[in-house]
Amino acid sequence: RTIYDTIGVEKGLLLPSGAAEACRSDMISPREAHDMVQDFPETLGWWFCSVNPAMGSNSEKTNLSYFLLQYKEHGAKGVGEMCFNDYFDDPLVLNLLTHCEKCQMPVLFHIGRKGNDYGLVDEIGLPRLEKVLGMFPDLIFIGHSQKFWAEISKDVTEKDRGGYPKGTVIPGGRVIELMRTYKNLHADLSARSGFNALKRDPTFAYAFLEEFPDRIYYGTDICSPRNIDNPMLGLSAFLDDAMLNGNISYDTYFKVSRGNALRLLDGKTA
Repeated sequence: RTIYDTIGVEKGLLLPSGAAEACRSDMISPREAHDMVQDFPETLGWWFCSVNPAMGSNSEKTNLSYFLLQYKEHGAKGVGEMCFNDYFDDPLVLNLLTHCEKCQMPVLFHIGRKGNDYGLVDEIGLPRLEKVLGMFPDLIFIGHSQKFWAEISKDVTEKDRGGYPKGTVIPGGRVIELMRTYKNLHADLSARSGFNALKRDPTFAYAFLEEFPDRIYYGTDICSPRNIDNPMLGLSAFLDDAMLNGNISYDTYFKVSRGNALRLLDGKTA
């Protein structure tokens, strides 16, 4: 609560990542996420569930709607953060995405490299992400992590993908191309990766926010009270200043900071 008060956040969305079998960010289970939202409603307004694609019978034919609908009936608003280390188009993952679409559960994903990492796996240029965006047009995909945000610039390299690239964003980045082509691709500004994507080139950032005002979400990625000194929390001030200085419209500012989340989570516009 102290962190939220410091950066001007009313309520947050809790994302458990406890469904991965060997995930270094396995910190909280869906049941704990549900209970925390119930216990601290003034701070935590919503929660996502986490479902491993191997749940049930470790088969691409498993009825994962069985698990998803139980979570949904108890208040889960989506699935994520997806941290399991499988390819986007692995048969088990495709089965999970099929059921997420069927159950109308948006997914928030982290992208990682294969092995010694966490997150869904894709190559530079995000060809596998594009494949699933086309396969599941009615499923909202929310992008997150270094390997997602590094792809806003056309000159991204393998080295850049794992870090926080600096400097001017070169037009032609894959994330921009994919968001223009696939209306079901949304973007989460949380963590250092999201903030860095804006801060590295403010001129690009303002244009990006204005081009996709209905599909971008403010976020924090707070994992511990120790995050109170993390530079990533400067995102809220960046957005405030962008609006107050006339770099983005109030309408865009409201949608990114609040309106889009309320529409996604509660079906509301204010």
